[in-house]
Amino acid sequence: MDKKYIVLIGILVILSGCVADEKPSPQKRPQIVTLKSPAIDSCGEPFLYTDKNGSVYMSWIEKNNDNYTLKFSMIKNDSSSTPVTIASGRNWFVNWADYPVICSGGNDDMFACYLEKSDSGAYTYDIKYVTSLNGGRSWTNPKFLNEDGRKAEHGFVSVLPYKNRYFVSWLDGRNTVDGDSSSHHAHHGQMTLRGAFITTDGQKQDECELDNRVCDCCQTTVAITAAGPVVVYRDRSEDETRDMGIVRLTSSGWTKPVIIHADKWKIEGCPVNGPRAEAIGNNLGVAWFTAAHDSGSVKAAFSDDGGGTFMPPVQVNDLSATGRVDLVMLDPHTAMVSWMEGSVIKARKIKSDGSADASFVVAESSAARSSGFPQMTKAGKQLYFAWTDSKTKSVRLASLVIEE
Repeated sequence: MDKKYIVLIGILVILSGCVADEKPSPQKRPQIVTLKSPAIDSCGEPFLYTDKNGSVYMSWIEKNNDNYTLKFSMIKNDSSSTPVTIASGRNWFVNWADYPVICSGGNDDMFACYLEKSDSGAYTYDIKYVTSLNGGRSWTNPKFLNEDGRKAEHGFVSVLPYKNRYFVSWLDGRNTVDGDSSSHHAHHGQMTLRGAFITTDGQKQDECELDNRVCDCCQTTVAITAAGPVVVYRDRSEDETRDMGIVRLTSSGWTKPVIIHADKWKIEGCPVNGPRAEAIGNNLGVAWFTAAHDSGSVKAAFSDDGGGTFMPPVQVNDLSATGRVDLVMLDPHTAMVSWMEGSVIKARKIKSDGSADASFVVAESSAARSSGFPQMTKAGKQLYFAWTDSKTKSVRLASLVIEE
């Protein structure tokens, strides 16, 4: 062989080696760290929240015979503080999907709520709320969030601080009482979506109806954009299409309901699978579950105008999903979305341009209802996860450091 060809082949081999060396290294898998949980004995229904100061709160329900106690703990440096009791009682409605929520304005003011039975019907219950002005050391006497006095279903609360008050939204069944209270789906009237503001000392103000026909038992979610509060929820049309709806508070008042994306999921009963949303300024991210076309999917969509319009949604899941989603915004154009595929809790980064990182497994859980809805929150460069372990009847807790 001619020497010049030998030299040429050698050069090509060297160059090909250089090109190979320049290929991007495989994406580093997030390292999930298991944390010691403060909720270890007959506990469930966790909820996570991070206030404006970066303080992380976890609430949960503890059961002792026929008595229920709502407790919370603060998580700092991957350790939990001594649990504090918020409220307790025997006549509570405790449900895998309709869990209590907790919130803090970051100035020692706190809000929490739970559900209390109002009658013997399986789904006749009210929302009770309490507030604190000393960081949760003491709480006010409970008040009704819904004051209609009807023996009906009220729940699926979402809450965030807004200016010097809390904005609260919930599902309200006051118009459904002509139906059979033993079933979610036998209503003659319609489930409604309502909202109100709560002062830090517990006074309810400016309550109003936001949508007069919504899905009966899917969680609501609230985000605070630069323009004001928005509520995202599962709407319900006359032909039983149940896609994601949004209402927004503007200078002219609350907008009429608008569908975020037409999945066109028609289903006769409520799927018990609500959305989650979060905002940074006017950049809003929303994640939701749909089984349109008989395929379980988790989707995420972004808005850069506070929810006025949305970019095309991105499919989040890998395999057929069961939903139970959560979402936190990592920056104005990136969200971390978590969801369940069978018994596995998974998560991945999604960007507003439609690109996504590889998914990763947060934990093995259970597809049973008793495992509840996994929770997620962000504090600085840390993500925290909480979920119910239905086998040990405890709440599990984990964290990871967010990679750039």
